[in-house]
Amino acid sequence: MEIKILKDILNANEQIAEKNRQLLDSHNVFTVNIMSSPGAGKTSLILKTLWKLKDKAKVGVIEGDVSSSIDAEKIGKEGAPVIQINTGGECHLDANMVNNALNNLPLQDIDVLFIENVGNLICPAEFALGEHKKVLISSIPEGEDKPFKYPSIFHEVDVVLVNKIDLMPYLKFDTDAYTKVIKDINKKISYCLFSGHCYYIVLKIIQRRYLLKVIEC
Repeated sequence: MEIKILKDILNANEQIAEKNRQLLDSHNVFTVNIMSSPGAGKTSLILKTLWKLKDKAKVGVIEGDVSSSIDAEKIGKEGAPVIQINTGGECHLDANMVNNALNNLPLQDIDVLFIENVGNLICPAEFALGEHKKVLISSIPEGEDKPFKYPSIFHEVDVVLVNKIDLMPYLKFDTDAYTKVIKDINKKISYCLFSGHCYYIVLKIIQRRYLLKVIEC
């Protein structure tokens, strides 16, 4: 019975996610779902991409957190339309939450929409939101074992960005082993090393709307 209930929840979510995708496509809004553990750099990446896209594309943001509006306030100061979703304890966003947010955004005035998911490497992988691409931010302090411990999210995403590489001289992190593991999990994945400044790959996803080959940034 538990399996059936879970399948029912996921199937219902998929149906709403498809409606979200249709709504986004009808407004020609390209949407990126950004996931990571807490503190890996989701908001920083969005802010830097906002600055780079200024006067080039109209960007909107949906911020997901268990509570607070700290990140949404940071985004709002940049003049981008932003909606805060507080899940009240849920460890991920779902399609229904995003649908409510979409209905309160000026989609006609948005070219690119970033969805910052709740900081978690487990639940967000299971719930489609209607996005066009999924990006995972990992970071050097988290260690190289995350693909072993949380393979589902690496299997689901289109791009992995590894942040905080400036800490590599001080922490043990085997980039070759890490790359091999994520490529074994998902052969189509794009992979980039960066340190808070490499928004290049995200911009290319937006520009071309398809994935790049592996790029060392």
